[in-house]
Amino acid sequence: MHGHQARKRFGQHFLADRHYVARIIEAIDPRPGDNVVEIGPGLAALTGELIERTGHVTAIEIDRDLAGRLRERFEPAKLCLHETDALEFDFGTLGSQLRVVGNLPYNISSPLLFRLAQHDADLRDVHVMLQREVVARMTAEPATQDYGRLTVMLQARFSIVRLFVVPPGAFRPPPKVDSAVARLLPLREAKPAITDEALFARVVAAAFSQRRKTLRNALASICSESALRDAEIDPGVRGETLSVGQFVRLANALAR
Repeated sequence: MHGHQARKRFGQHFLADRHYVARIIEAIDPRPGDNVVEIGPGLAALTGELIERTGHVTAIEIDRDLAGRLRERFEPAKLCLHETDALEFDFGTLGSQLRVVGNLPYNISSPLLFRLAQHDADLRDVHVMLQREVVARMTAEPATQDYGRLTVMLQARFSIVRLFVVPPGAFRPPPKVDSAVARLLPLREAKPAITDEALFARVVAAAFSQRRKTLRNALASICSESALRDAEIDPGVRGETLSVGQFVRLANALAR
C-alpha cells in the first residue's frame, strides 16, 4: 500500500499480486505506440508495465493523493494524467484506436461501461477487471438469471469474453468477492444497426425494470400489444427471453 489508506468512497482495492499483473499484461499484449488509456491507475501496479511496453499511457485518476504519487513517479512524457472522475471524462478527446484498461471500482462499474459503450467507434479494445458477478451479467445468454439490461446494452456493441478470475487475496485491501477480467471488442461491421439509440435504451430498460412482467405489461407505456406482434415479438414473454437481435428489431420497428 506504500502508506496509502484505501478510500471506501472510491471503492479502492489495489491489485498487488504480481502473478495476476503479469496475466493481465499478457492478455492486453500492449505494443509500442498503442493508444492506452488506464482508468484508475491507483498504485500503478499495471501502469509501470504498460508504460514499459508502450512508451506512453494516458491515465484517469480521481484520487488527489494517488494522482500526486503518479506525477512524482512518472514524467509527463510517459504518463499523461487526468485528475478527474472517469464518469465525467470525455473519452472522445483522446483520439481513435483507444485501448482502455482498468481495475474498475465495483460501485461505478455499470455506468462506466455504459459510458465507454458510447465511444465504441473510437475503441480498439477494452480490458477491465470487475466483480465476477458483473462479468457474468456482461457475458450472459438470453433466458438465464444473469441476462439483463447490462447484457443487452453491451452486447449490442461489443463481443465480450471472460478471461480469468482473480481471487480476493490478490488485492490490498482484499474485497469480499471474486473479481474477473473481461475483454470487450467493438463489433464494428457486425454491430446491429439501431435506428434510434435513445429509444433502444428505453425499451431495454423498461423490459428489465420488473423481470416478472410480460412484455405487454413492461412496455405498456412505450408501445401497444399490436406493435409487439407487428415486430414479431410475443407480448406474453418476459424481456429476459429476447435476444439482442430481437431487442434491436423491436426498437427499430417502434422507431419507424
